[in-house]
Amino acid sequence: MPRQFHAVSGGDPARNRQRHHRLAAAAGLLVAALLIVAPVAFSAQAPVGLGTTDSFAVLAGSTVTNTGPSVISGSVGLDPGSAVTGFPPGLVLAGTTHVSDGVALQAKNDLITAYNDAAGRSSTATISGDLAGRTLTPGVYTSASSLGLSGALTLDAQGNPSAVFVFQAGSSLIVGSGSQVNLIGGAQACNVYWQVGSSATIGTGAAFVGNILALTSISMTTGATLNGRALARNGAVTLDTNTITRSTCAAGTTTGGGSGSGTGTGSNTGSTTGAGTTKGSTGATGTAGGTGTHKPKHKHHKPIKRAAPKPVKPVTPTPVIPTAAKPPAFTG
Repeated sequence: MPRQFHAVSGGDPARNRQRHHRLAAAAGLLVAALLIVAPVAFSAQAPVGLGTTDSFAVLAGSTVTNTGPSVISGSVGLDPGSAVTGFPPGLVLAGTTHVSDGVALQAKNDLITAYNDAAGRSSTATISGDLAGRTLTPGVYTSASSLGLSGALTLDAQGNPSAVFVFQAGSSLIVGSGSQVNLIGGAQACNVYWQVGSSATIGTGAAFVGNILALTSISMTTGATLNGRALARNGAVTLDTNTITRSTCAAGTTTGGGSGSGTGTGSNTGSTTGAGTTKGSTGATGTAGGTGTHKPKHKHHKPIKRAAPKPVKPVTPTPVIPTAAKPPAFTG
């Protein structure tokens, strides 16, 4: 028995050393892979919660002014200011205009919450100056002062359409004329956020992307486009022949649902209550259960009602009075 055990567990020493080396190399590769993957997992960001502000393409604090035939796809809101001018010639599509009403007030409160959320995110990288020519992956990018863009910036989601990009500018955001933001690797405008410590300016003819959350004001100069939102907490949003499209996430990256209940009555089980919740592919809708009373499949035949016979009135016989016989005629 010892000799057999030695034959199994022993073997060629050189071969054993090779086996140990291979195991050690495999373990080293596993550790390296964990070290690479772990930071990516821990740095994943959740979207900034916009609340009711999500339905707005433009929201300001003091005024909203427009020059020229701007096209806004999404609602326009203002609070606490009262002056929204330039519509027409500007058009508001797929939305409504709210000025110092309950809807605008709630949206403004939700904007404050979203701004503080974006500003409070822990930084994953420090940036400064001009972002032109850079390709950035998901994360939180922080600048202690202003941020600028004088050319093309590329945002690469690396195949994850839910990837989030947050930019924190300590003061201003200045986007030069003709500049643009390119999205690759599944990146979506709905998941890009620009938290600006003062004001933002989008230059002439620029094609900008993302949700701009500015503490003070936002100025869109002639011909600039924005795939996202222009949200100014305290100041004005100024427009000049612009196209602003409220960004929404593509199918499969958001979750929506609807629920409903129905009551059915069967001949044996009595009443039951069911509920269903369905996730929507776009996050916008769900299939809701209807409410109603369901009759059992088997029909019960109602008994045929027969009319009761009418009572027969008793017939009272007419009494017969006998006729008295006449006495014979007197002949005497």
